[in-house]
Amino acid sequence: MSPERHSPEGHVTDPGEAAPEEGRTHWRRSLAVAVPALLAAGGLGTAMASGALAVGLKIQDRPVDFTTSSLYGTQYGAAVVDQAVVRPDGSAGTVRVLRMGFADGVINGLCLSQKQQIGGATYTLMLVLGDDDPGSWEIRTKNTVLDLKNATGVLDMDGIVDLNTNGADVKTVKDSSGAYVDNPLNSPQHRFGIQARYAKFDRITGTAQDFQLPGLLTTPKLKLSVKPGSVACPAPPAPTGTPGTP
Repeated sequence: MSPERHSPEGHVTDPGEAAPEEGRTHWRRSLAVAVPALLAAGGLGTAMASGALAVGLKIQDRPVDFTTSSLYGTQYGAAVVDQAVVRPDGSAGTVRVLRMGFADGVINGLCLSQKQQIGGATYTLMLVLGDDDPGSWEIRTKNTVLDLKNATGVLDMDGIVDLNTNGADVKTVKDSSGAYVDNPLNSPQHRFGIQARYAKFDRITGTAQDFQLPGLLTTPKLKLSVKPGSVACPAPPAPTGTPGTP
């Protein structure tokens, strides 16, 4: 990494891919698996083989709360975008989010929780990935995309770092010819943007409007549970050590 470092306390409020090599990342490609509600249990359970979930994971039908000890990746980009949503009355609308993407990433434990209404009662679908070691960064992903409604944590960026770039000018992905992909985050003009060669986001607690971990997602352990009432993911522990190379 470059010795040039920026370490702001990251706090995203409601404003608004990992590839094995540069030049082969498509941040918003179609995904293999959707997890809209409790039907996720059977599919995810049978998808586990030899410690790897060899499919993509996409949670998009409604916001999902999440926590993680640390998320580290290369070719990091972020920009404000308008995410399409369906309102409770069935009408279409948009919500402004901060879209974050990593071309190649590792995650140090991850908990996702989403509330569901079943027969008039509230239940929480909770998905926990990874081991209990805060220094292992055991989950590996490619082309990770998060549309954040809000999040708190500590963000470190390194390499060549650009802040307050025009959202549509955020260029962190190259095509097979070595040229930058035009507007990989699909952000409109005159919006806030960030890009960095490396980024590490620690102790994240937040809510994502859209959560995409495309295949291949690998994790040594996965636990899916349904809990009565409204249950939050536990507070993320501070990471220890340094992440391995994605």
